[in-house]
Amino acid sequence: MKPIYPFIDSLYDAALALLYPQACAVCGASVEARDDGVACAACWRETRIFTEQDALCWKCGAHSVARIGAEKLMDVRCRRCEQEPYDAARACGMYEKALRASVLALKQEPHTSSRLARLLYETQRREPLRSATHIIPVPLHPERERERGFNQAAILGRSLARLTGLPCDEWSLARTLYTERHRAGMDALARRESVDKAFRVERPRLIENERILLLDDVFTTGATVSTAASALKAAGAQAVFVLTLARP
Repeated sequence: MKPIYPFIDSLYDAALALLYPQACAVCGASVEARDDGVACAACWRETRIFTEQDALCWKCGAHSVARIGAEKLMDVRCRRCEQEPYDAARACGMYEKALRASVLALKQEPHTSSRLARLLYETQRREPLRSATHIIPVPLHPERERERGFNQAAILGRSLARLTGLPCDEWSLARTLYTERHRAGMDALARRESVDKAFRVERPRLIENERILLLDDVFTTGATVSTAASALKAAGAQAVFVLTLARP
C-alpha cells in the first residue's frame, strides 16, 4: 500500500493551483507544486543543477565543460583561486532560470521553498562541505538589513540548520562596513575593494577550531565570501567552506 501523505500533498497542490493560481516567475506558466517556490517544474528541469558527477574546481567550485572520470574529480583545479582564504566553495547550480528567479524572490520575501532547502542540503552533504560543524550566514550591515527587513542568507541558514542539525550562528560574524550594492559590470578587483575589511568576528571563542560553513545566496566573483573567510580564519576557524544557491 502506498503512503497516503504524498497523495494528500498532491491533492492540496492541485487545490491551491485551482483556487490561488501562481504564475511561474520564469515562463509564466502555472506553478502546480508549492514546494517548487516561484518557478514551475518545467523551468526547474531546465535549470542547471550541479551533481557529484560534474567537473568542478575542487576549491572554488567553478564549472568545467571537460569530461573527467569520477576518480579524477578531486584533482580538478581552475588555478585562479589558489590564493583564496576559504578551503572550498560550492553552489547548488547555475544562476539561471528557476534558481535565478528563486534568488531574486528571496531578496523580496523571507521564505525558502522546500526545493531550495533540499538543494542546499544535498550540496552540503557532499565532500568536502559535509565535514562542516557550524553554519554562519554572510551578514548584512545593520543599516542594509533594516532597509530590507531581513537577511536572506540567514533565512537560508535556518532552513539548512533544520535539515542538518548543525548550529546556525547569526551573531559571531558582523558586517562593519556599509557598502554600496555591487553594480552590474563591476570587475573582480572593484568588488574586492568594495568589501575589503568589511567583516569582524564578534565571538572568536565560538569560531576557534570550528569548520565553518559560510552561507550566501550567490557566488559572483567570490569577493564577499573571501573577505568573510579571511576574518573567520584570523579568528581561529580550522576551515571555512562556502555554500551558495547559485553562481554564474
